[in-house]
Amino acid sequence: MIKVAVTGASGRIGSKIIKALLQEDDMEVVAALGSPYTPLEGRDVGELLDIGKMGVNLNGAQNLTPVLKENNPEVLLEFTRADSAVHNIKTAAECGVDVVVGTTGFSDKQLHEIKDYITENKIKAVISPNMAIGVNVFFTVIQDLAKILSDYDIEIIEAHHRQKADAPSGTALKAYEIMTEALGRDSEKCAVYGRQGMVGARKPEEIGIHTIRGGDIIGDHTVLFAGAGESFEITHRAQNRQAFVTGVIKAVRYVLGAPEGKISDMMDVLDLK
Repeated sequence: MIKVAVTGASGRIGSKIIKALLQEDDMEVVAALGSPYTPLEGRDVGELLDIGKMGVNLNGAQNLTPVLKENNPEVLLEFTRADSAVHNIKTAAECGVDVVVGTTGFSDKQLHEIKDYITENKIKAVISPNMAIGVNVFFTVIQDLAKILSDYDIEIIEAHHRQKADAPSGTALKAYEIMTEALGRDSEKCAVYGRQGMVGARKPEEIGIHTIRGGDIIGDHTVLFAGAGESFEITHRAQNRQAFVTGVIKAVRYVLGAPEGKISDMMDVLDLK
């Protein structure tokens, strides 16, 4: 039985993850954490999620260290916000708990800190901006197309719900990273984040990244390859958050056998590299 702790337990993704974990014969939720000093602390998580008593009480994130030490999970699932996630990953690493991270919006500095925590403490980690299986197939397709259509203009368009805090999305940035690497371009110089005013003609090396926020859009990502007389559009749409949860379950099983002190991603989990 894989013992799992979940952060953001009462959030949009965290609650779905807990419900999914309960359906797995080889997984057990042993700890659930909400925001620091949450007024819901001490309540049974199953009752909070309207699925009946689980025997697992919600803890505030300020208690992460004692919760991990008391419950001894093998894996911490981290789906909160970047600042909180850095602290949670550090704590998990210090407690010797492997991590699966779907949080986005990390700065370069935060990513370096996370890598150091994982390396120094020799834990196993899966970190991915998008856990959906289809999105990671999407990454593979656009990588191949970027090589084939290297002289086409490339634009990335992403759309999410009005509550999403970071922009562009982690998935859009990952798509950009994949294509600049495939094309041998400098990722520090190619990105154009939207356009306004007299910006002049498009430079051949540019890759545009455009953000839409509105309503309850779960997550849409499109890469446009525009050439002379034709264009290709590759789109992934998440119709509900279950798409992400399915990938999380696969990542939990994978991480226990992943390399120590190294960050794996969903491409590793799905053997798409």
